[in-house]
Amino acid sequence: MPLPNDMPVSEDTLEGGVVLVTMSPEASSNTFSETNFIPLVATLDKLMKDPDCRSIVLTGTGRFFSVGGNIDDFHRGIEEGKIGDMVKKMTDKLHPLLLRIRASETVLICAMNGSAAGGGLGLSLAADYRICTPETKLAPAFFSLGLPPDGGMTWLLPRLVGFQNAKRFFFEGMPWSAKFALKKGAVDEIVEKEALLDRSIQIGREWGSWSVNSRRSTKQLLDASTSTFFETQLHFEQSLMIAASQTRDFSEGVSAFREKREPIFTSSEEE
Repeated sequence: MPLPNDMPVSEDTLEGGVVLVTMSPEASSNTFSETNFIPLVATLDKLMKDPDCRSIVLTGTGRFFSVGGNIDDFHRGIEEGKIGDMVKKMTDKLHPLLLRIRASETVLICAMNGSAAGGGLGLSLAADYRICTPETKLAPAFFSLGLPPDGGMTWLLPRLVGFQNAKRFFFEGMPWSAKFALKKGAVDEIVEKEALLDRSIQIGREWGSWSVNSRRSTKQLLDASTSTFFETQLHFEQSLMIAASQTRDFSEGVSAFREKREPIFTSSEEE
């Protein structure tokens, strides 16, 4: 839906515990300005704390899904001698958000209506599922500004596409088309623009229907798996399994299996 000019982010609560979060054209093209990013962080944080919100579908408006810092803001920061503080302030907000997304039981689906670049691309890579349109492009952006990648991309992208593909993406500086990104594994689906939200909401309902512990623990275990020894991973799995086995959702899952029906998991962690 169209957003008022003074409203950078809107949210719509849908059936199945899905909340659609839409960035305005200004927020999509200049996501990391304080005016746009603070409301976005506040909205996502609030929803990730809401037990009734099982999944979030995040989308943009217009040509872009999410583009990072504004060049004019960077220029002003350089002229005023405040660029270091500006970058620190920006990443001090972005990095904790990325960590919360990766550890949260809330499923984040990025419905990439347009191109993603810089920190906006990092935000999409932190999500649990990425659906884009044929027109979507993924752009590294950083090297052309004399910067290293940020937004967690040097950690996130190699896990999706492999070490050397990630290195080539950064060093070659060429945007990836939607088709190429799908081939490499950086996105999960390509759909026509008119089907983007419906498909993203469908995935949100399906992935969000699982238990709180299944969602959160699996995300955490998968992230840990690439940086821990096998024995450490087994201990981590064991501790999370023991905790989950004592919840109401596990009792429901066992009962549903024995009764040959679909389980109905709660939206909370009550035992």
